[in-house]
Amino acid sequence: MAVFYEYVEAYSIMYLEKVINSLGKFISLMIPVMTIFMIVIIVARYFFGIGLTGLQEFVMYLHAFIFLGCAGYVHYKDEHVRVDIFYRGSSSSYKNNVNFLLSFFFLLPVCFIIGFYSLELIEMSWKIREVSTEAGGLAYVYIQKTLLILFPLTMILTFAYQLIYKKWK
Repeated sequence: MAVFYEYVEAYSIMYLEKVINSLGKFISLMIPVMTIFMIVIIVARYFFGIGLTGLQEFVMYLHAFIFLGCAGYVHYKDEHVRVDIFYRGSSSSYKNNVNFLLSFFFLLPVCFIIGFYSLELIEMSWKIREVSTEAGGLAYVYIQKTLLILFPLTMILTFAYQLIYKKWK
């Protein structure tokens, strides 16, 4: 039976790593696309006097997708912004324990709150097929609001990985 649990644990770790890495790398590929669109918007506006509201909103959607989708990837890579003046000189095991406890007491509740309260917002937005209030804006605001659920999902995925990989070993 112990061999079965070791197999499940190893497979879970491998699967979570693959999902987190694939999602993070795919979403991070959108950064150059967003940059190119921003350059097009700037050139069109300041050199040709053309306003591209739809493209501006699309860049805003891409930004939301990148930020909310890559949050878990950045947390997984342990490259997120933090103030570590309190444990800068501490051992890595102490840092891992502090990170785990703070994730458990702060990150998980925030993820559940964001996930819970965004579900109703997303549902209402899809029911009414919410559109942009800007003239020439995109008619897909409900898709942008759906991206809200990416943040808690990716962060919970990385916490599950952290729990299995770092705490059960």
